[in-house]
Formats: sequence, structure tokens, C-alpha cells
Amino acid sequence: MSPFATITTQRPLLLVGCGRMGGALLSGWLERGLDPAAILVIEPSPTASSLPCRVIAAASALPSGLMPGVVVLAVKPQMMDDALSALPAFTSALFLSIAAGKSLSYFRAHLGERAAVVRAMPNTPAAIGRGMTVAVANVHVDAPSRELAEALLSAVGKCAWIEDEALMDAVTAVSGSGPAYVFYLAECLASAGIAAGLPTALSRTLAIETVAGAGALLAEPGADPQRLREAVTSPAGTTAAALAVLMADAGLEPLLRQAVIAAAKRSRELG
Repeated sequence: MSPFATITTQRPLLLVGCGRMGGALLSGWLERGLDPAAILVIEPSPTASSLPCRVIAAASALPSGLMPGVVVLAVKPQMMDDALSALPAFTSALFLSIAAGKSLSYFRAHLGERAAVVRAMPNTPAAIGRGMTVAVANVHVDAPSRELAEALLSAVGKCAWIEDEALMDAVTAVSGSGPAYVFYLAECLASAGIAAGLPTALSRTLAIETVAGAGALLAEPGADPQRLREAVTSPAGTTAAALAVLMADAGLEPLLRQAVIAAAKRSRELG
């Protein structure tokens, strides 16, 4: 039986916020067969009127007696207080949040001690179905609800679970912010190519396609980054010469470690 089977017109999924990430999730659910009639979206943007499911502009327009099975919170963190205060007390719903920095204790304070809450951190490749999401559940999330949450999150890529919420800051620093590090690598590689004499457009194309192609190789089943690196590196060759710089004591690894530590620290501060 599909894990979406529990989402029905009588017990619909309520999506609060349908921006880039909420929209990516919605597209993934529809592609995987979730009935549009079993989805209700709260989104004030006029463009949301083109969505294939029911859309309302504000929580005040929610149907009387609505009993959602799942409430997906996809608003920006700074809008979460207002979003939650506007919602009725859906005591039997599973709450799934993708808002950065909003902890399980935050939701307990706003939704009550008994609320079943999953906190998740997706990243931007979710927009093309290649995201990486890490989730953590509170003690009130039972096995079927956990399975449902994973199915909803897996609609935009891979999903992993942690049991210690404190690890979410490191998750944010590695995978949440990680795409920006890769994009910056492509920027730097293009700039280096220009400095080496390549035309700007060609260097940019080479950098983008190289990073994208290497990422595709990494996504292959059983891929190991170290082995892939070693396979490309001939002894005393050009790649070895470049890696001698990148792998020096003051090279990429310690710099990236500092970057991840800084991002994790900032995540804790924002939380």
C-alpha cells in the first residue's frame, strides 16, 4: 500500500507556504500520485492560483471542521510564529517542518506537548528532485507517521534520519549550505581558467560541466569520492600537481572544515 494512502479528501495534506521549496515538494508529491483533491495549500501569492489543488490565501479561509492528516510547514523561519498562531489546533495531525533553525522544542511550545512533529532540513537541489534531506522526529511520531514523513520528503530526493537533534546544526552546515560551496567551487574554477588564458565563456562552460559531471559520477551506486579522485590522478601528472596544492596543510580540507564549523555555529545562533 502506498504511504500516501492515508492522505485523503477527508484527511487531507495541508501545505502552509508554497514558495520554492514548498512548490518543489508539491510537484514531487503530484508526480508520485498524490491526489490533488487531497491537498490544500495556504499561499498568498497570486501565482498559486494555477496550482492543480485547492489554494487559499490565508489560514482564516480554511474550511470549517477541517481535519488534516498532515500539516507541512514550508514558510520562512521568520514567518513561522505568525503561521502557527493563525492555524487551528489540529491535535491529530502530523506536523512536518522544513524551516531552518526551528527546533522540536519550539514546536512543542507552539503546538502543545502532545503534537507529533518532524523537523527536516532539505537543500536546494530538491527543486530538481535531487535534494538531500535529513529529518528528526519527536517522541510522539509513531512508525506509520515516520514512514509517511519519509515518503513526503523522498519525493524531492534522498532522505536520512538522525536521532540526536543537536546534529541538525552540522547537517545544515554540510548539506543545507553545501550546494553554495559547490557553486562557489565552480565560480573559482572558471576564474582560474580565465587566469590561465581561457576565454571567459569557455572557461565558465568547462567549470560548470566538469562540476556537474563529477557530481553525476558521485551519484552512481557505490561511488566513493576518494577512489574517484585516485582514478583520475596519474602519478606525477597534471592532476597530481594540482592536488599537491589543494591537499597541502593549508589547503582545501582545513579551509572547508573551518567553513563548516562557522556555518554550524551560525545555525546554533539562529536557532
